[in-house]
Amino acid sequence: MAVRTIRVIGDEILYKECKPVKEMTQRVEELIEDMFETMYENNGVGLAAPQVGILKQIVVIDVDDGNQYVLINPEIIEEEGSQTGQEGCLSVPGKAGIVTRPQKVKVKALDENMEEFVLEGEDLLARAICHECAHLHGQLYVSLVEGELMDTTEEVEE
Repeated sequence: MAVRTIRVIGDEILYKECKPVKEMTQRVEELIEDMFETMYENNGVGLAAPQVGILKQIVVIDVDDGNQYVLINPEIIEEEGSQTGQEGCLSVPGKAGIVTRPQKVKVKALDENMEEFVLEGEDLLARAICHECAHLHGQLYVSLVEGELMDTTEEVEE
């Protein structure tokens, strides 16, 4: 496993559409392991493949609920309610903003065994799912910020 370089706002790869993963390969397995290691090293709760320079539809999430989530080719199929709160991003270092996201989401994806599953998330998990899935379509949270981005030296949620 290796810590990869996180691409930051302004890097053109962050604004591109990612390609679906067609099969699990050793390279994809290594990418997923590296993404978790990179996320943990940088104190994030989620990371999408384009953030480490790979245009593949892969997301990793760990919101400290005892689970590690791998979402391959994720598609949000249901949204319910809303929550407004502070959000940050490893690709937008030192900044945070207020963003409204669904309170609950349901996402259909493939796991690391390329088996389809549905994950339901609430609160921080719902926020992380929405945030990371947006990365796969070239969207950064800064486009959703209500008001101005804030400078922050505190840890923020990814």
